[in-house]
Amino acid sequence: MALRKITPSSMPKASMRLVAAAASLFVCCLATLTGCNDDSQLVREIQVKRQAEQQARSQQDHLGETFALLKQFVELDPKKARRQVAYHLNRWSENQPAPATSLPKLLKSVSELFPPKELDKLVGDTTFQPGDADHLRDCFLFHSLYSWVDTAEMDELLLSDWFADLAKSLSEEQVDQLKTAARLFDWTVRNVAYEPDVPVIGAPPGPTFPFGMEFRGPGYRQTDYQTVMRGTGDGLQRAGVFTQLCRQANVPAAVIGTIDSSTGAVTPYFVGVLVGDEIYLFEPRLGVFVPGPGQVGIATLSQARLDELVLRRLSIAGLDEFTYPLSKNDVQQCAALFNLSPIAVSPRMKQLQSGLTGMRRMNVYVDPDQLAEDFDAVTGISSAKLWDVAVKAEIYQAICMEYGQRDPIFNFWFVARWAMLEANFDSAKSLAQGRWLHLLGQFADEEDSNVKGARTMYLEQRAPEFEIEDLRIDVDLQTAYGIRRSDLNVDAEEYDRQIAQIQAMMRMGKRTATYWLSLLQGDDGRTETAERWIADRVLDEEQLSIWVDPARYNLARLNEKLGHTDEAIEMYKREDAPQEHGNRIRARLVDKQQGDE
Repeated sequence: MALRKITPSSMPKASMRLVAAAASLFVCCLATLTGCNDDSQLVREIQVKRQAEQQARSQQDHLGETFALLKQFVELDPKKARRQVAYHLNRWSENQPAPATSLPKLLKSVSELFPPKELDKLVGDTTFQPGDADHLRDCFLFHSLYSWVDTAEMDELLLSDWFADLAKSLSEEQVDQLKTAARLFDWTVRNVAYEPDVPVIGAPPGPTFPFGMEFRGPGYRQTDYQTVMRGTGDGLQRAGVFTQLCRQANVPAAVIGTIDSSTGAVTPYFVGVLVGDEIYLFEPRLGVFVPGPGQVGIATLSQARLDELVLRRLSIAGLDEFTYPLSKNDVQQCAALFNLSPIAVSPRMKQLQSGLTGMRRMNVYVDPDQLAEDFDAVTGISSAKLWDVAVKAEIYQAICMEYGQRDPIFNFWFVARWAMLEANFDSAKSLAQGRWLHLLGQFADEEDSNVKGARTMYLEQRAPEFEIEDLRIDVDLQTAYGIRRSDLNVDAEEYDRQIAQIQAMMRMGKRTATYWLSLLQGDDGRTETAERWIADRVLDEEQLSIWVDPARYNLARLNEKLGHTDEAIEMYKREDAPQEHGNRIRARLVDKQQGDE
């Protein structure tokens, strides 16, 4: 017999009265046993506990969604991802104490780069904005990168004995900070190919810029994110990447510049790492740490101010073109420049910082006034301010993109060099994803979840030459690149030109993937495999690319690690290399270490 569903409306009134009476009796008994006041208190406690649990779940979910978006940011539509990140963070912040609204004093040092009141709104707004997502993407990327680079396998070999001696005078924590800084600087030099401040590659006429900026000016012609993703940059862009990594490692770092006594203009030269009460110097243009007295260890600012030989040894004897432009007199009074986006010093980032714990911990906020106070306490630092390069890089990108919309020739030049990484093609998206995974430290495939790692993504970019040639006849490839002639109203000559451009991009993508794969092999501890990849593939006479010079430098570094020091020294002395000055200093340090042994 089928059971009939019983509802309140279907129950006899007498039965309903009986149930009500029973419920009333139960409540009375409960009140008799526990007391009405106690019961009310218990109910309130349960409600408060449930509300707290619900809020915690809500916060956890929204932060979790934010990190999920950041982890796959390179695969997403940027505009949509930015909006979603802002949405989840604002939902999370609803259950947080309101952030303070006071703004740091150091903001005044970049106030001239913003229209009136815009800086206050950008920094002081307590609501998360879509533009915050780029800052958080960078924090996530550089934190992930620091996390796998900061290992003993990445130790700078030239400093091993010095670190052992340093343990006698510094605390274990301070030595560890210096080791971390040396590892991060070394990775930056090996993975960000050096470009001169003034590019040697030609370009069409470009737009004009405000604030004394120049077309293709040093430091700001690409952002820190672009520098690390593209794997190439000038000395100031290397400084940007290095200081970003130091911030995620909780190592205080600043760009150190000399001050013109007549104009007050600051010229950046070093990156200084503050450990204890000393600032240790690294030279990003040369790609070497500044050797200390007797060419031992890392020099401090105080040593450079007292010992004239410290900076003099950054010159190469007998080669006037490699004379270092600074002496000890030039560094008596220096400025500390902090590579911080205004967003990084905002109260809402301070609020977010307090909510990032466990596996989600990363540094999204910095107190610039405290940082300035710490650096200013060191003798030789006479001023501290925000480095304007971070803001100028954003201005530079915006103006170039707007100018490109009006000038097709400039636009093609502006996007063509990195189209193989940044264009809206499948192969470019795959190469970008492979680079992203490489920087996150996800080298191998995750077989259980069928997720490809960076190594596989790079290998898939290495299409054989016959496939690239087949672009002229392969309809599927033409469709993928949006260059099917039937879809374009172009003549045969223009079509052939577009085919040739795409083929050149495919070859460049292939050779870039090959070079980055060789670096990944070294990052993964496969030194001999990395050496073979560079020697046999990257430097293959038929596969030469823009990566030849950095590949030769990294081949020398691999030979140094393998104990082939004579071969490494000869490679460092190669003439006409973009980083020849710094390479020759490294050759001298390697030779000295070899002699000491």
